[in-house]
This record gives sequence, C-alpha cells and structure tokens, in this order.
Amino acid sequence: MAKVQIEYVCQNCGAKSPKELGRCPVCGQWGTYIEEKTERQMIAQKAPKIISSGARPLKLHEVEATPEIRIDLHNGELNRVLGGGLVPGSLVLIGGEPGIGKSTLALQILMKLGEIKTLYASGEESTKQIKLRAERLDGNPSNLFILSETSLEKILEYATELMPDIVVIDSIQTIGTETIDATIGSLSQVRECAAILLRFAKEKNIPFLIVGHINKEGSIAGPKVLEHIVDTVLQFEGDQHYMYRILRAQKNRFGSTSELGIYEMQHNGLREVTNPSELLLSQNHEGLSGMAIASAVEGVRPFLIEIQALVSSAAYGTPQRSSTGFDGRRLNMLLAVLEKRVGFKLLQKDVFLNIAGGLRVNDPAIDLAVLAAVLSSNMDIALDDGICLSGEVGLSGEIRPVARIDQRIAEAEKLGFKKIIIPAGQKVSFRPKQIEILPVKKVAEAFRHILKN
Repeated sequence: MAKVQIEYVCQNCGAKSPKELGRCPVCGQWGTYIEEKTERQMIAQKAPKIISSGARPLKLHEVEATPEIRIDLHNGELNRVLGGGLVPGSLVLIGGEPGIGKSTLALQILMKLGEIKTLYASGEESTKQIKLRAERLDGNPSNLFILSETSLEKILEYATELMPDIVVIDSIQTIGTETIDATIGSLSQVRECAAILLRFAKEKNIPFLIVGHINKEGSIAGPKVLEHIVDTVLQFEGDQHYMYRILRAQKNRFGSTSELGIYEMQHNGLREVTNPSELLLSQNHEGLSGMAIASAVEGVRPFLIEIQALVSSAAYGTPQRSSTGFDGRRLNMLLAVLEKRVGFKLLQKDVFLNIAGGLRVNDPAIDLAVLAAVLSSNMDIALDDGICLSGEVGLSGEIRPVARIDQRIAEAEKLGFKKIIIPAGQKVSFRPKQIEILPVKKVAEAFRHILKN
C-alpha cells in the first residue's frame, strides 16, 4: 500500500524539510525549497527476500581487462577531453551557462557523424528550431534523427525502436518521467531520469550525451546528484563577450580530468582551436607596460598566455585587489612575496590582474609571469617581447620547478621567443636551437634578467 507524502526539497543542495523554508539551513540559499510529492511503501513485517544477481567475487588476476572501444567523434578537442573518444554505454554530462553553446556543440558533434545513426532529443526546442540551427551549422546528415519530446518514456521507446549509436538529451532539466509525481526540473525528477538513463545506457550499450543547466553559483543544477550518477562531467566555460570557449573534464571514469579543449564561437558554429597560443597572444603590445607572457600547461597541452596587470595609487583608503581568470587568494600571496622578499611596496596601491582571452588558468607555473606583469606596471617599464616566463613562486621568494618544462620550452621556441626564464633546479632534456634558457633561483634574480632586457 502506497502512502503519499508531501515534503519540501532544496533544489540547490537536496536538503529536505517537512515544511517550506525561506532559507535553506544547509546551503544558506533563499527561495530554493519546492514542494514534492513522494510515495512511500508500507514496510512489511517480515524481512524482504534478497534476489541474487548471479555475480560472485573474483580474484583480481581472474578479471580480464580489455581496452575500451571508443567512438571517434571527429572532433579532436572533445576526443582529447574524453580521453580518446566516446565509450559505448557511458553517460556524459555537458554543463554550462545559458547561451554558451552547449546545444550547438552537441548538435554539431552529431552532424559530423554521418556514417552512424544518432538521435537528438530536445525538450526545449521544436523540430523546426533544431532544423534552423542545423542549417546554420552547414550540415544535413542522413542518419541524424531529431525528436522534440519531454517524456522520458517516449524518448526511450523511440531509442529502443531506432537503436542509435549515440543519443543526445537536451536538456535533462526539461525531461520528466511518469514513475514519480513531481514537477519537471525538480530534484526528484532529475535524479530519477538520470538513474533511468543510466540503466538504459548500460543495458543497450548506447552512449548518452546529456546537456545540463547550471545554477547561479556556476555548478551543475541538480546539484551533485547528476555528477555522482554519470560517468563523465564536462564543463563548458567562457564569457559570451569573448569568442573562446573552454571545455574541461571535472570527472572522467575513462580518462584524465586534466585535459582541456578550446573552441572559437563563429557564426556557423564552434571551430576547434588547434594552436591556442597564436590566438591568445596579443599582437600589438610592443612598448606597453604591465604585460608578460607565461608558458602554461593544461593536461599535456602547452600554450602561451598573456598576463595583464595594472598597478595604480589607491584612490580610497583600502587598496583594491582584483583578478580575472586567476585565483584572487594566490594573487594576494604573490603580492606579499613581492613586498616581503623583493622590497616593492604595494601596500597603498590598487592591483588589477587579467588573463587575456577570457581564460581561467590554475597552473602554478604562471606565478612568475604574474609578478613580472605587476612589476612592469608598477615601474611603468615594458618587458622585452621576446621573453617568456615559467616558474612557481614559493613563500620565501624561491622559484620552484614545474611539470612538463620541455613542452613549455618547445612551445615558446615554436612561436619565435628568444629567451625563457625557468627554475634553476629544473631538469631539461629538450635541446633548443633558437631560444636561450635562463635558469633562476629567486624572484629578484628573475627581475634582474627582465630589467636588463
């Protein structure tokens, strides 16, 4: 016998309450509690019968490990982030802000797979709207089926009938199932739909690309429920005012989470950026102070980025510390090192830092370039265009070794740089022909090389 019970669930963190609350006591968000109906079965007096699945424990050496067969998506950036391609039977979640290009990326991927059967199920757009976007993307594949449906049962029914090689769900927040009585887009619906899709994908061995919305904090709506269920979580980042888009893997059961994919948004869709260094470097900064070039690495991919800094006298009593694309707390630490170890007084000055191109980089090897850009702006002296930097800065002002230094040097040499400053204790096996390597131990020593040029 089923008993209907009404409870209120926070759509941000999943906390439950028997009554509606204005503010969630768990995550602290306002107005996130939504009424949901749940059916609870009456507990039987006797213990339930346990049904065996037939599985038995195996010794580790008895398990046969075969390499995963992957589907080539004909998209080098996405293949790299996924770890080599799409694994059959996997669930891949693509999250991002509205208008960033999630649906464009998903549809563009299917339109390049002309030789295999694919299904694009959308709960947000009609078939005519999808057709108009497909025409804008300059493609008309014969094996792409489109479906405008919000019922999960109907989508899986057509998927069973067609048996496609890849299915796209756009988006999971607009799809509902009849198994539970809850509003479409609620936490219960999202969780139940994801669980049903997971079982269907594993049984039929069909991979699913699921598009997911994000909340105002920038995390995928749902919230951590989806990330636990799916196999791969991809975050599509970027500013709508910039043309570049970054694809990162936050979770990947079949590959690394340190890879990075870069796209450029154009009028006819997303274009893969195979050499981001040439696009991320400004071409007209000769003679301008406050700019330094850093050699960064995301995953196994090296590229050069432009660090921009502006140091000015504080107009008000409290100086400002602002950073775009760089960790603000790490910026404060580097400024403290600059003042304590090198002797530059920035206590009464505003410091603004920006990474050109709208990127957000977490590589600690760009610390030295950040300090060089701040120094250049503070002294109003332009750095040499032919020099780039790579090194992590410690609290005592020492330059610490970084990973993949050979790839960093090779990338700088390929783009025509004449000198590169690296940590003194770094082991270098790469033998450059046109670039000079300048090893340094302290920040002050690096500044002497910079100012000498």
